Amino acid sequence: MSDQDALVIFTPSGKRGRFALGTPVLTAAQQLGVDLDSVCGGRGICSKCQVTPSFGEFPKHGVTVFENAVSEFNAVEERYDRIRGLKTGRRLGCQTKVQGDIVIDVPPESQVHKQVVRKAASTRPIIMDPATRRYYIEVEEAGMDDPTGDFERLQAALKAQWNVEGITAPLSVLRKLQKALRKGAWAVTVAIYDAGEDQSKMLDVWPGLYEEPLYGLAIDLGSTTIAAHLCDLETGIVAGSAGVMNPQIRFGEDLMSRVSYAMMNPGGDAEMTREVRAAMADLARTLAADAEISTDQILEAVFVCNPVMHHLLLGFDPVELGQSPFALTSSDACTLDARDLDLPLNPAAQVYILPLIAGHVGADAAAVALSEAPELRDDLSLIVDVGTNAEILLGNSTQVLACSSPTGPAFEGAQISSGQRAAPGAIERIEINADTKEPRFRVIGSEIWSDEDGFAEVIAGTGVTGICGSGIIEAVAEMRMAGLVDASGLIGSAEQTGTSRSLPEGRTHSYLIHDGSDRDGPVITVTQGDIRAIQLAKSALYAGARLLMDELGVDEVDRVVLAGAFGAHISPKHAIVLGMIPDCRTDQVFSAGNAAGTGARMALANVSDRRAIEAQVQRINKIETAIEPRFQEHFVAANAIPHATAPFAELAKTVTLPNVNFNPNSGDGAGGRRRRRRG
Repeated sequence: MSDQDALVIFTPSGKRGRFALGTPVLTAAQQLGVDLDSVCGGRGICSKCQVTPSFGEFPKHGVTVFENAVSEFNAVEERYDRIRGLKTGRRLGCQTKVQGDIVIDVPPESQVHKQVVRKAASTRPIIMDPATRRYYIEVEEAGMDDPTGDFERLQAALKAQWNVEGITAPLSVLRKLQKALRKGAWAVTVAIYDAGEDQSKMLDVWPGLYEEPLYGLAIDLGSTTIAAHLCDLETGIVAGSAGVMNPQIRFGEDLMSRVSYAMMNPGGDAEMTREVRAAMADLARTLAADAEISTDQILEAVFVCNPVMHHLLLGFDPVELGQSPFALTSSDACTLDARDLDLPLNPAAQVYILPLIAGHVGADAAAVALSEAPELRDDLSLIVDVGTNAEILLGNSTQVLACSSPTGPAFEGAQISSGQRAAPGAIERIEINADTKEPRFRVIGSEIWSDEDGFAEVIAGTGVTGICGSGIIEAVAEMRMAGLVDASGLIGSAEQTGTSRSLPEGRTHSYLIHDGSDRDGPVITVTQGDIRAIQLAKSALYAGARLLMDELGVDEVDRVVLAGAFGAHISPKHAIVLGMIPDCRTDQVFSAGNAAGTGARMALANVSDRRAIEAQVQRINKIETAIEPRFQEHFVAANAIPHATAPFAELAKTVTLPNVNFNPNSGDGAGGRRRRRRG
């Protein structure tokens, strides 16, 4: 490897390596095992290998990317762009060559194994009292004896027939009014938006009786994924759900990396705003097309998001959120026109954004509070929305506290050697036999375990491609229960563990889960670095929860609720073994599914719920983990698996963790490696 080789970093996988200048991006991706599609053999015909090079300062990756870091458009790309078109910033990976250190994003459509954004709508019943309603009215016909305008007569008819008054109408609706009245023989259907604010607004008008469904979008804008539910505004029925990766991920996998990008790159915040708005626009069009409706039928949208996503959505500079006192531009709920966010909905569609709780606790946490309503329960509930940035609520009818904890992307498969997003072929469940140390696993897309007949046939289309977030959590916990990992997180050698699956890797070891080399597939291991990444993530989560428990003066909770798309797939037993959450009975750990998305749907469907969460947010006590010294104390103690000092008595009733120690410096003979010299 030459000193002149360039560092190539792929997102969202996080895989990186050094390559000689002039190496095609597709070649680099293939050598690193990056999931980048190509079916034409690199001839620039299929367009499957489209990528987006990123330029600027990337503190998270420790690189500065210059504009000349990749080759200029060549004739093949120019021809493709001229005939079929490339999105702005996109390049063909087979034609683009590495000329310097570069960060390259692989968009979802270029990945062979498409992302499974597991944020489906829950089936929770929701009381319908929407802000947008339709009214059929008969309007007095215009005449020479009455100079009143058509809109004024429509206002009078609404008041007389429906007791609706004080409405306004944007130009987009007023332009349609006269034709609609005359085509409908002075009878029309109107859609009125009334969220209990100062004025009501007419969003659309149709001739005669219009009975086609009207829709709204409930959108959970996360730092890693964006999920949207298309909902009927009269019945609440979810007509469709879809999700995409947040394209901002190439600017940084965690929130502070994106804030840093905005700090280091003038105009970087505007760039991230454009990216996320474009992704949401595509998502809205996809949902409308799948439901076979016009986007004009979507009259409303509700957003929930964390504070950084909130600011980047609205075009606010997020820099203040990266430094104490973490000041928000605005924390109140807000209503605005959808066109202000470049959303391709009805021209008069309205957007409601839930209130933020604090500088690092956002509208997504408010939506979880709305959905789970801990203030209505007598028992003490710990509610954790697991994600790149975990939101944590603790409370009951007496008091509710909230904080956020920077868990990072490891729980979602990033920063893991064999990690990947949740997609068909990814290992999501794993068991390790404590006696034989042999693993068995299940992958997304199959209900059959790897040691069962028919497994190879079922996964023939996808293969075994990597390990996703729920899989890596189970893997680390299973390794601890099988005696492959000690309490400090060290992986033992083959001699110490009694299995050849413990492989030497320099001065550390890894555990072999799947050797796909004989089947032209990846070798999937859990490395010492993977263990450390999970330890850091789980310690941050536990420390945040423990900090809230300290505030209430309690050492245990009555129930734990795991929320979020990822939380829905976490095994309670493995979460407790790992020490992600405080010790409790596994039957008191519940999954709430996508609670933030459910809260968004509730706010979309019911105006009273909007007022309720706006009031509740004012009563929630916010704890800022970044300035609490006890957070660091809890974090350090939580590095052990499951914990350095907490007894985890409930866990001990059902699980016996092996008393192994693989530290070569412990002096008890448990280690097997030579002591490292210092100096």
